[in-house]
Amino acid sequence: MAGAGTSRLPAKRPATLAAGPYGHPVHPALVTIPIGCWVASFVFDVVSRFSSMPVLFAEGSHWLIGIGLVGAVVAAAVGLLDFLVIPGRTRVYRLAVLHMSLNLVVIVLYIVNFFIRGNPLGPVGWGQLILSAVGLSLLGGSGYLGGELAYRYGVRVAAESTQASGFATGGSGDESPKRDQEKGE
Repeated sequence: MAGAGTSRLPAKRPATLAAGPYGHPVHPALVTIPIGCWVASFVFDVVSRFSSMPVLFAEGSHWLIGIGLVGAVVAAAVGLLDFLVIPGRTRVYRLAVLHMSLNLVVIVLYIVNFFIRGNPLGPVGWGQLILSAVGLSLLGGSGYLGGELAYRYGVRVAAESTQASGFATGGSGDESPKRDQEKGE
């Protein structure tokens, strides 16, 4: 593949500045919000089953799911910008479609989970707990695929020459992306 291993690959460049500058994508930072909220909500769900204050934990879990949904929508919007620069009919494109599809399923599961909870009167129900576990499992699978996209195929990761400059001894190691763009890499 011509241009492989250089920053000429379109998937290494942001579609717009809203996706974060070259080498510093925003999507990986934003996904920590829904992941953190939904993992914590699952912990709250489990604790509500054994706590002497089940309603407190059930309400906390409900709020965490809602905050996670807001974060997921923002992360998905920015992730879509990263997706737009991946060339079609490639293995990376198919992997990105699977990653995005799984995330959309997870978001739908958590929307359903959010609305069926309403005003909790006791511990989180088994159905809601199972729904959270299924959502988290799918989220883990999707996260694995996201890791494949970034760490195996280098989507939105700096060019190898830029990465290598950080390991050079004796130099400043400050090979900025702007300089790469000026060099045409």
